[in-house]
Amino acid sequence: MSKYVGAPGSTMSRREFLAATGGAGLLGLAGCTAPTNGDANAAIDDGDTTTASASSSALPYTSAPEVVQVDEQGGSVTLKNTPARHAVHPQETMGGPIEFPQVWAFQADDGKPSVPGPILRTTEGNDVEVTLDNTQGMRPHTVHFHGVQKAWEDDGVPTTTGIRVDPGEKHTYTIPANVPGTHFYHCHYQTHRHIDMGMFGIFRVDPKGYEPADKEYFMTVKDWDSRLPRQMAGEDVTYSPRNRNPDVFTVNGKSAPRTLHPEDGSPIIVEQGDQVRVHYVNAGYMSHPMHIHNHRFQLVEKDGGVIPDAARYERDVTNIAPAERHTVEFTADADPGIYLMHCHKVNHVMNGNFYPGGMLNGVVYKEAMKTDIFSKLMEYAGYDA
Repeated sequence: MSKYVGAPGSTMSRREFLAATGGAGLLGLAGCTAPTNGDANAAIDDGDTTTASASSSALPYTSAPEVVQVDEQGGSVTLKNTPARHAVHPQETMGGPIEFPQVWAFQADDGKPSVPGPILRTTEGNDVEVTLDNTQGMRPHTVHFHGVQKAWEDDGVPTTTGIRVDPGEKHTYTIPANVPGTHFYHCHYQTHRHIDMGMFGIFRVDPKGYEPADKEYFMTVKDWDSRLPRQMAGEDVTYSPRNRNPDVFTVNGKSAPRTLHPEDGSPIIVEQGDQVRVHYVNAGYMSHPMHIHNHRFQLVEKDGGVIPDAARYERDVTNIAPAERHTVEFTADADPGIYLMHCHKVNHVMNGNFYPGGMLNGVVYKEAMKTDIFSKLMEYAGYDA
């Protein structure tokens, strides 16, 4: 596993970041709480009501998602599920602080729990053995992988395969990497709750002979109703998936300005002339039209399918439906600066009643990292050099 500065998939080290910024960033982390969703009238409608056995303050915090090169591990990976706290935006800036007092975070092998979960990356033609280790779990889980073709018993759906992984159990799924592209995995037990508690991640299958771009990034966008993680942490709130009312919007699990935090967020850090490839995944329940300022991109892959050259054209918005995966490419050819990347449902670019926030990220040129405006953004984001 590797952790870099910037969005998952980048190759900028912390030392390079500090050299580029001159140590920009002034503040450490602050305590935080989740926003209050005003629509709290409906009751629970299923049996998955187990709450935390310990107070949320005793739980660890999630980390940023890491990339797991499964090929380098002999084609196998173990996923565990860990209750954790999730700081969406911990500063008292730009509508913060925002925290989920409990999420159910995936962690891979000996890595750290994260929301989204770790990015599992392999190569076309390989089989991946994914062991779901629920020996320390509190509730049943499964893992379902989109995109790839697999044996019936490895589909991860308990109602149609008869297989679920109960607390105290392990189960190994064989997932063939037979459909190149960017895919989605998630728990498929009580799916309407378990995804919304953070049990999802990206599965990337590089085609044979894959040529990476100069900069390559993974971006998971997600809409949340904060009542569910608060309820599962034991707070006195009511929630029903039939009355879901999203009030938190994230990129890789964070809301702006935390999205711009170089280690805990996902800034798209580029240099002039870079060819940039961004793999978007929508883990939410709403469509999100993602817009990049001052750059024109092409949609080159969708849901594991390569877009033919004749069907590609330059654009600056791509509308991503739930569970869809869009891969876009562009050249970093703008005036070096800081440019927004955000959902263009503008009420999704808010933290509560504060704008901007929410599902907003940025394309940041290294040349702009020593500017006063970037330093101020780092202050808002809570960067501690």
